[in-house]
Amino acid sequence: MNIDLTDTTSSRINSALVQARRATGTPAVGMVLTLVIVTDEGNHYDALKAASEASKEHPSRILVVIKRPGRSPRDRKMARMDAEVRVGGETGTGETVLLRLHGELANHAYSVVLPLLLPDAPVVVWWPEDAPEHPAKDLLGQLAQRRITDAQATEDPVATLGLRAETYTPGDTDLAWTRITPWRSVLAAALDQKHSKITSAVVEGEAYNPSSELLALWLAERLRVPVDRQVSEGPGLTAVRLETADGVICLDRADGALAELAMPGQPDRHVALQRREMSELIAEELRRLDPDEMYAISVKFGVNKLNGGGTAQHDPAPAGTAAATSSGGTATATAEAPREAPAPPRPPLPTRDPGTAPSPTNTPAPPQAPPAPKPSDLKPGGKPEGKPGGNGGSGGNGGKADK
Repeated sequence: MNIDLTDTTSSRINSALVQARRATGTPAVGMVLTLVIVTDEGNHYDALKAASEASKEHPSRILVVIKRPGRSPRDRKMARMDAEVRVGGETGTGETVLLRLHGELANHAYSVVLPLLLPDAPVVVWWPEDAPEHPAKDLLGQLAQRRITDAQATEDPVATLGLRAETYTPGDTDLAWTRITPWRSVLAAALDQKHSKITSAVVEGEAYNPSSELLALWLAERLRVPVDRQVSEGPGLTAVRLETADGVICLDRADGALAELAMPGQPDRHVALQRREMSELIAEELRRLDPDEMYAISVKFGVNKLNGGGTAQHDPAPAGTAAATSSGGTATATAEAPREAPAPPRPPLPTRDPGTAPSPTNTPAPPQAPPAPKPSDLKPGGKPEGKPGGNGGSGGNGGKADK
């Protein structure tokens, strides 16, 4: 059942929802969450289709916020909301409300969405494109327990991942991370079967593919080994190779559908690793509404090193070297230990003319031992001979020798 409302309010939309449920014979509300999709007119169809497919697994109220601020000054000053209520049919057990916000009202979507949320149910906000820089600080994002973005839909996916790491708040996630869930599952299962020390890893994928970057960061952080990021023709992720002491563990997916897993000492096997539809990605994200801690750890690993090259390396020492992945090359960031300050130079020694008295700053020379007696001063028998006017020998007195 579809109900079109022109120049309406949130109160009228709630009344239309109750009327539609009674007309379809389902007055009870059996939905488990509210999914808010923030998009534009050009992208709302694909996003709504994916959300409707996901709602078959997670019955939900879908609120599609379509902003139409207008181009002329007159259109921007107006404030009008048109709505379309859909209950039953393709929506299944859920409900769908399309909200077209015109003019100034497009900047106040928060006040429109708040009265339409299901009571005592979680809220998930999804930006298919043009997500805010800080989703948790967005007014709609503040209503949600989970906030879903997609770095792959941006102009610079790698830079977007760096921004997501800087602005991460518990509850944030990205569909680039969701796309590598099957890869992480297969690799983790392979390492459970083969207990061998891993020395390095290689991740191959398309250039500017955020899923390849996140998988490389995840391997580098979990395995604590250097990970090389190599660019391939795609589609998407194509291969992962783990160097071990017994050989190479290789997961290769050349056609985007069927992968081949090769392990040392075991026969090669085929693994279904096809690229998933958007509806499957959204359904996976709706299965868990708690913060994804592993996503946070992976996206934050090497956040300052994403734009510099293609090697992700864990930093084993406090003042060592850590590198992360990008679209090609090698990125290395070195944390230098504090250096000791150089010793100050010594002051020059004071000088004076010969024959003058030493200045107070001069250091007096150490006393020297008396000179040894000459052989001519000795008497037969080895005793020194006294001389007039001094004590020249042992017991000498007045120049006379002891007898």
